[in-house]
Amino acid sequence: MKLFSHKKRPTGMGPYPLERLPRLADPAAPVAGAGVRPAEARPEGPLSASHAYELYLDLFDQQRTGDVSERAPIPDDPQERADNLKGGLYFLDADMTGCGVLTAEAWTGETRDHGFAVVTLVAHSRTVGRDQPGDDWIDGTRQVNADLRAAELAVLIAGYIRRIGFDAVAHTPTISDVDIEKVALQCGLIEAVGGELRAPFIKTGFSLSVVSTDMEIAPDAPLARRGLAAKLRSTHSLGWLLGRGGTRAGLGRLNGDHRPLHMGRYPMERIKRVPEATTLVIPEEIERVPVRAGGFPRAGHGDMGPKFQKELAVFSYKTPQAQAYIQQIGEMVPYQDGEVAPERAPGTSDPDRNADALKAFAHHLGGDMVGVCEVPEYAWYSHNGKGEVITPRHKYGVVILLDQGYETMEGASGDDWVSGAQSMRAYMRGAQIAGLMAEHLRSLGFSSRSHTNRDSEVLHIPLVLEAGLGELSRIGELVLNPFVGPRFKSVVLTTDMPLTPDRKIDFGLQDFCTKCTKCARECPCGAIEFGDKIMFNGYEMWKPDVEKCTKYRLGNMRGSACGRCMKTCPFNIEGVLAERVFLWSAIKLPFTRKFIANLDDKVGNGSINPIKKWWWDLEFKDGRTIEPEKGTNARELDMNGGRIADKQKVAIYPPDMLPAGDNQGVPVKLERKEAILRRKQAETPAAARARVGRQAM
Repeated sequence: MKLFSHKKRPTGMGPYPLERLPRLADPAAPVAGAGVRPAEARPEGPLSASHAYELYLDLFDQQRTGDVSERAPIPDDPQERADNLKGGLYFLDADMTGCGVLTAEAWTGETRDHGFAVVTLVAHSRTVGRDQPGDDWIDGTRQVNADLRAAELAVLIAGYIRRIGFDAVAHTPTISDVDIEKVALQCGLIEAVGGELRAPFIKTGFSLSVVSTDMEIAPDAPLARRGLAAKLRSTHSLGWLLGRGGTRAGLGRLNGDHRPLHMGRYPMERIKRVPEATTLVIPEEIERVPVRAGGFPRAGHGDMGPKFQKELAVFSYKTPQAQAYIQQIGEMVPYQDGEVAPERAPGTSDPDRNADALKAFAHHLGGDMVGVCEVPEYAWYSHNGKGEVITPRHKYGVVILLDQGYETMEGASGDDWVSGAQSMRAYMRGAQIAGLMAEHLRSLGFSSRSHTNRDSEVLHIPLVLEAGLGELSRIGELVLNPFVGPRFKSVVLTTDMPLTPDRKIDFGLQDFCTKCTKCARECPCGAIEFGDKIMFNGYEMWKPDVEKCTKYRLGNMRGSACGRCMKTCPFNIEGVLAERVFLWSAIKLPFTRKFIANLDDKVGNGSINPIKKWWWDLEFKDGRTIEPEKGTNARELDMNGGRIADKQKVAIYPPDMLPAGDNQGVPVKLERKEAILRRKQAETPAAARARVGRQAM
């Protein structure tokens, strides 16, 4: 657990205090030194997943170069440019990153007129104890796992640079035209000590990738040799050990490094487990719905009119960052399913062991939280996006949550130009993680499929709830987690491998959301319910106005999409010790919940923290990056947002008002007046409980 807040630490400085290291005066000074990197700690396990990485490494290597767009209106200041690139890489979960001069001696292959480089370092995933769940899958893959992430980040940042008008090439661990280690030494990211290449502050092995570019950026200088006194002041100081300044602490226990990999970094085991969800679910009354019935598909089919149909085609692509991420999502779709090995691997019949191994593998790959559930039939869509009938085919689901990033959320309004990129970054990473897991399970002889935002046969929200990763919240069709709140996206893997499901959780959210209406107050379009919960298609929930929400996200001309509810929720916490106290209180002490909700406003949580803004407000339109024509949303808290509560009209569209699954390309008009009437006539949860003989928890 972190002891110090990082609210005052600019995102581009990263999680490690690289700024405390002594450096040479001249960034272009020749750097001597060579050596080998720390080796992977453990040999390959008997059921190693190393084979699954090949597809994805090849995918990224094929996208190292590309067309360059017209020059974007970005700052001329090289330091601002460097901070932007570093912030983008830390947003993508780089462990360290640096910029530097690219010397002629660094080229080993085809040379280009590139004078600058951006280097990314990704550390190996942690190793905890012996004979841990998933070791026989994970051991021997830590280097290739880091290589894949390093390749991903290089390809993404190179694609971003090209979209803002400069040439850039990604040099990955498997294909490179430069001496990556020489460039990393020049950028001051690593040092040569006693024949070994080391990354300061990192004790494990690591991977490196480079982006070469003709965009002028402020270079970091190479590291100077450090004597004992300098080492004590930097990499061995008490401040570093405790994480002073909000950096990642040198004491691994404060970062959760002591926790078994299958348990993840968040102590979900401390949350109360219950046999049923805290909101009423009546399975026999839930009707399966088609993909066609979702808000965005309805807009795409013209149900909301030509304006929103047009906006759907571009809303996810509205920024140069999001464009780079979305390209990768599309490239991974063919790998979501595949052939299954004819025989099942030995030692894969224990459901407890399998579940823990899958959780460990997901965390190793970069998932933030993982839960397992049985997939109820109603959680499968009735028809896919092409109108084809879906037949449920797997018994179990593995649900993985991807944090959208507290630091970036801190610097944003929630509905500005980085919002869409936050979503697409999480969706992209989720597609990669679930795709790798599904590929490995198929090699072990188990049918498996990943379900991503681009191509899913299951509804994610019911499965996040079933997998014990949260409770339904006032935001509506969103399950809220006790540690990252609503600040996540999900990806799902379904399989016939035998697994032990997790139980559902209760952390007092129903009572908290009853006492807090902050998300409803802050919603830009009034789509979140101020009133009480209702029954909708077999679920007790605060039902949002999906039509309003969809139209705002598509029609937002001063930003890309919207995550304002995530930004302002009191559970959107940093996770430092001070806030964990309030989290504990909100979970354990019901009488403090109203006070905590009010305190969240008083201390300004949900406001924009300008220190954390690393991105430029840019819009990608008609093949080029421009300054946003309508400006940028920069909302602060709206304490008077509740003024609409008494006159709020929420429209709901029950299954009988939705378009048929095989209705393709033919608009179905939304009958809003009827939908508002349906909200007024909706059954109350109390009446539903009395009708089915279920008591409130």
